[in-house]
Amino acid sequence: MPRPAFRLEKDSLGTHPVPARAYYGVQTQRAVENFPISGQHARPSLIEAYGQLKAAAARANAELKTLPTRLARPIVRAAEEVAAHRWDAEFPVDVYQAGAGVSFHMNVNEVIANRAGELLGDRLGSYRHIHPNDHVNYGQSTNDTYPSALRIAAVLEFEPLLAAVAETARTLRAKGRQFDRILKAGRTHLQDAAPIRLGQEFHAYGIALVQCHAELRRAQDGLLELGLGGSAVGTGLNTHPRFQARALLHLRRATGHRWRAAPDLRAAMQSQHAIAVASGALRNLALELIRISNDLRLLSSGPMTGLHEIDLPALQPGSSIMPGKVNPVLPEMLAMVAFQVVGNDVAVALAVQAGQLELNVMMPAMAHALLHSAAILAPALRLFSERCVAGITANPERCRHYAAATLAQAAALNPYIGYARAAELVKESLATGRPLLALARQHKLLPEATLRRLL
Repeated sequence: MPRPAFRLEKDSLGTHPVPARAYYGVQTQRAVENFPISGQHARPSLIEAYGQLKAAAARANAELKTLPTRLARPIVRAAEEVAAHRWDAEFPVDVYQAGAGVSFHMNVNEVIANRAGELLGDRLGSYRHIHPNDHVNYGQSTNDTYPSALRIAAVLEFEPLLAAVAETARTLRAKGRQFDRILKAGRTHLQDAAPIRLGQEFHAYGIALVQCHAELRRAQDGLLELGLGGSAVGTGLNTHPRFQARALLHLRRATGHRWRAAPDLRAAMQSQHAIAVASGALRNLALELIRISNDLRLLSSGPMTGLHEIDLPALQPGSSIMPGKVNPVLPEMLAMVAFQVVGNDVAVALAVQAGQLELNVMMPAMAHALLHSAAILAPALRLFSERCVAGITANPERCRHYAAATLAQAAALNPYIGYARAAELVKESLATGRPLLALARQHKLLPEATLRRLL
């Protein structure tokens, strides 16, 4: 006889069919049917984080004898398999789901319960030895585990991003050293300004990212504070008094991160301030990246009719109709990624302020937006650094031409001849087309050696 395609499972609403070979259960299946919204599912980092959290919780409960060791051991193994991404395909709940993340949390509990039961010889969906709520979720609630798992996932996502930001900052500063002797025109208000070295511009870009890196580190540190152990409303209902300390100890051992207890479990449940701070740090990085990418597009514009002070690596043809055209594709890509991050931050901000009383039910929206931002910034920055910034070359002659042509160099004469006289000299240069240095010599404004030094 062919195997049945479905099995029947029961919850508080009644019985419902579940795919026979699924490791998830009835509550997950109801969520799949209730929320066919985007086709997007939880980030792997959130799955990993929840697996780590559930393994730590089971270990803590076993030590405190609130969960028999014979049940805790397979739960730990199943949770560690979840954390190792063995069962990622078993998490089909849409990112837009029931408030607070109940649907995804039960998805986690069901997968772990079914896998742990399988390790004990149970058939899927029987829950004969291990139940999703009674055992996997013992002493826990969606309301304390989901925000904790979100913070763990964000810390995981921040690690490759921090590395990418640091590398991009180093690459930009290296270009600053490479271009340090190349004089060019500065530009303020997109108008000619006093001369500057090309290297100084690039070094400044690198410093901006160093500052973003520091802000991300501070935000990541805030994410290490967890409200695990608060249970339903932050009072620790049905949770052993020492559960939080033991669970955090096991989390620290498993991940190497210094997770710490929130000083007030009610505040940790009511407020998602740490998520807002983390999202804000990502937004601020995005704003800097938009600015820098736009500058590189301007500096490389042309080549015949733009600034063309630098050349970006040619990566692909830039037009379907204009032969030989090459576009600044990586700065364009980076800007678009950054636009998405800014939009995600708006979604996070709206979700963070939408909490009521003891709980913020909009956490799934925060999770999707925050983790998405970190996940797309990291590869975008790596590509930008390796395939764009590292290969930038300068056009020294073009830079020197603009440096000699800018009338804003007259500002260097201000301390010697005064602003008004320097302004008259600029007007004369514009009217006659003659260089400032030639006019200053003609009018004998300063000794030759001083003029040459200044201009």
